[in-house]
Amino acid sequence: MKKIKLPLTDDVIKELHAGESVLISGSVITGRDAAHKRLYELIEKGEPLPISIKGEVIYYVGPAPAKPGHAVGPAGPTSSYRMDKYTPALLDRGLKGMIGKGARSSEVIASMIKNGVVYFGAIGGAAALISKSIKSAEILAYEDLGTEAVYRFQIEDFPAIVVIDSYGNSALANT
Repeated sequence: MKKIKLPLTDDVIKELHAGESVLISGSVITGRDAAHKRLYELIEKGEPLPISIKGEVIYYVGPAPAKPGHAVGPAGPTSSYRMDKYTPALLDRGLKGMIGKGARSSEVIASMIKNGVVYFGAIGGAAALISKSIKSAEILAYEDLGTEAVYRFQIEDFPAIVVIDSYGNSALANT
């Protein structure tokens, strides 16, 4: 099992290979469909984004409300394909990694190779377990979206698998 410290560097990304298990520590941003749509619309208009995504890893999650003493409630991954329409535009602006679940489109994979990006898979159905890796949560943008707002999470030993590496190799049989 490889331990990874964020932010990701190009050298670390190049050393990650499809199928490897990793423990990720550091800072990630979050976002789901509604936030991605808003970010994409700003990009299309040539307007600045409310947050810098350069060098960031994004976790596709809408965490449940936190119970006392916890940073977040259950925080399992969202199906990544729902962000595929928006993803290449974000990768072109410097996003370095994604965490979600499931397959990605051929357009996303091509953009990952072009931009030197990695896609990690988190374990679906393990939301309560995953949330224990999230040490803090802060809303960065789109607070009106509630749990789908863009957050910054501090994570420690977040369990994941390299699903698609920066070379386009996939751990999924159907990709």
